[in-house]
Amino acid sequence: MRAFLLFCQMLSEGMVQPNRFTFPSVLKACSRMAGLEEGKQVHGLVIKFGMNSDEFIVSNLLRMYVMCGNMEDAQILFYRNIDMVRLIDDKRKQDGNVVLWNVMIDGYVRLGDLKAANKLFDKMPQRSVVSWNVMISAFAQNGIFMKSIEIFHKMQMEDVAPNRVTLVSVLPAISRLGALELGKWVHLYAEKNKIPLDDVLGSALVDMYAKCGSIEKAIQVFQKLPKHNVITWNAIICGLAMHGRANDVFNYFSQMERSGVSPSDVTYIGILSACSHAGLVHKGKSFFNHMVDVARLEPRIEHYGCMVDLLGRAGLLEEAEELILNIPIRSDDVIWKALLGACKMHKNMEIGRRAAEVLMRLVRHDSGAYVALSNMYASVGDWDAVAEVRMMMKDLDIRKDPGCSWIEIDGAIHEFLVEDDSKPRAKEIHSMLEEISYKLSLEGYRADTSQVLLNMGEEQKESLLHYHSEKIAVAFGLISTSPKTPLKIVKNLRICEDCHSSMKLISKIYERKITIRDRKRFHHFEHGLCSCMDYW
Repeated sequence: MRAFLLFCQMLSEGMVQPNRFTFPSVLKACSRMAGLEEGKQVHGLVIKFGMNSDEFIVSNLLRMYVMCGNMEDAQILFYRNIDMVRLIDDKRKQDGNVVLWNVMIDGYVRLGDLKAANKLFDKMPQRSVVSWNVMISAFAQNGIFMKSIEIFHKMQMEDVAPNRVTLVSVLPAISRLGALELGKWVHLYAEKNKIPLDDVLGSALVDMYAKCGSIEKAIQVFQKLPKHNVITWNAIICGLAMHGRANDVFNYFSQMERSGVSPSDVTYIGILSACSHAGLVHKGKSFFNHMVDVARLEPRIEHYGCMVDLLGRAGLLEEAEELILNIPIRSDDVIWKALLGACKMHKNMEIGRRAAEVLMRLVRHDSGAYVALSNMYASVGDWDAVAEVRMMMKDLDIRKDPGCSWIEIDGAIHEFLVEDDSKPRAKEIHSMLEEISYKLSLEGYRADTSQVLLNMGEEQKESLLHYHSEKIAVAFGLISTSPKTPLKIVKNLRICEDCHSSMKLISKIYERKITIRDRKRFHHFEHGLCSCMDYW
């Protein structure tokens, strides 16, 4: 605001005329204060002083409109100047031209219009590394991970060298899909090109290895980082927590304190999560009090969510509900879903119904609440209540998120849905699933049809369990890799008890280490056992 007022003073006194360096500074000030009207006035002055063809000024004008959310005027200005550049010389003003395209793409991304951003990106006559970075980051941050990685691959095919920002932008997508081989490539690329592993890139790599199931490599990267700060400590603590390694979490937290680094609120989310996965109720309460009384940190909704999850898993449902009702900040849908999930696990209809009622008020069109409530009724065989909930979903056009699993084979990511028979090797996958089923039966295994929360016959239930997405992914992994090769799978939902039991036996029968990351945590299956010790 101060810069704009000084500019106005300069104009009113008339002693000095603005030049090509004055306008960009003023336009940046307008962008920061979201002063669209002031920006339009400056635009008028740019035209008055005959500087509307200056590429430096034009790019700042365009950025001002974008930052103020006025994409209509930004679009007019953009196309007018693109056409003008073509008429004058593409070659001479090529760099400035790329900047204008990048600003426009960034504007659509800011508004969440990724379709428009991608359409413009595809039309670009020339792209800079910034262009690629914007799109890779945009899709990754909006949960469209396959597209983010697709653009990253395309960038390499077009011989554009990724920079540090590229790597930091694509690593979250790699992490989410569990694409370990691609993650390793990114790490190697950084080392070969001497891109320093600062706290941001270093913690992103630690997070990637942890989320891709390679926690030992995450520890190794963490230990080799030139220096540690709260960001890198949080990455390793949260990674260890996800793998259920509670004792390691506590040890690293002690090391963090001894090194003189003060924990942040994110640190305690990792610690409380570790306590929850390990069923350490007393320890979790102790750390929560430590956060408040010793670290002097204000608990956020995520911390209360961890505590509800901790209490709920342990069967302390009344205490969990009381905690939610008495927290000093407004509860969200995530915390109530944690309680509802625990009620389903422990078959507590009374508290579960209350949690579901709150959820339906908070997020009326979110499938999670309805599905959890329906599953809770189904778990006790109340099919009339299940039908009622399903009818509500139909009336509100609410659809359940389908189960989906990913597996990386030779650097390629393969996606499988429940009952997915659309893949090129579908017949081979089906044969392997039949073989798995037969070998499981020889081990005395029987499908846990109580996990199918639909009112149908036993055979149909067994068939549904047979084609859960993680089982299809495992079958594909078995036919696509050499014997004893470890398999790593990522699933978008919580693994069901039948799949969990099956995976333990499959790891023993086929002598494979199978790692599955579900929505909550990691499960490392080996020799017929799981790292979670059947508590998840």
